Amino acid sequence: MRYTWPKFKLCRREQVDLFGSKKYNIKKKRALPWQHGSSMKRNSEYGKLLRNKQLLKRLYLLSEKQFSKIVKDIAAKYSKNKSLAHDEAVFQFLERRMDCVVYRSWIAKTIMQARQMVNHGHFLLNGAKHNIPSTFINPEDKIVLKEKLKKSALFTNALSDNKIKTPSWIKVNKNNYEIELLTLPKTGEMWMQADLLKAIEFYARA
Repeated sequence: MRYTWPKFKLCRREQVDLFGSKKYNIKKKRALPWQHGSSMKRNSEYGKLLRNKQLLKRLYLLSEKQFSKIVKDIAAKYSKNKSLAHDEAVFQFLERRMDCVVYRSWIAKTIMQARQMVNHGHFLLNGAKHNIPSTFINPEDKIVLKEKLKKSALFTNALSDNKIKTPSWIKVNKNNYEIELLTLPKTGEMWMQADLLKAIEFYARA
């Protein structure tokens, strides 16, 4: 999914920096966007569930079709077959998307940049060229930056900050620009300002 409308308006609508960039700092303008923004606050239970779902969907830069498929179909089926909590399964599938794994490695500064990098074929997945951001990465899979790009100005300083901390399920080889998924993502390290259970409840009520 590619956003073609004003991104700052989306951040203001959700009252969260959705895209990990300082230029989308909502403190600059906290009022809700559009002409009737001040009257758009939803205080009903359904309204709260809707806003929570929208926030989650936009944090991962997914379309409604993509997000609902993960929540209602893929994760629901997987959780049932693996005797896993539904919300944990949703989190795993969201975090295992190739664009998200690249973003969590800090090679990309934003989820938008990570998706663009994957789309442009900058990485090899297990040794083969791959350009599908929605691919689910499995434990022991390795994503490696193409050799010819390792000296590119876009990547040379990407991993230079020693204070960068990646999730425990991701291992990054800074010298080789290699990303490995060690284990399945863990909900104990959830970073988002949204509730997965409420997203599941939204679709159950819809």
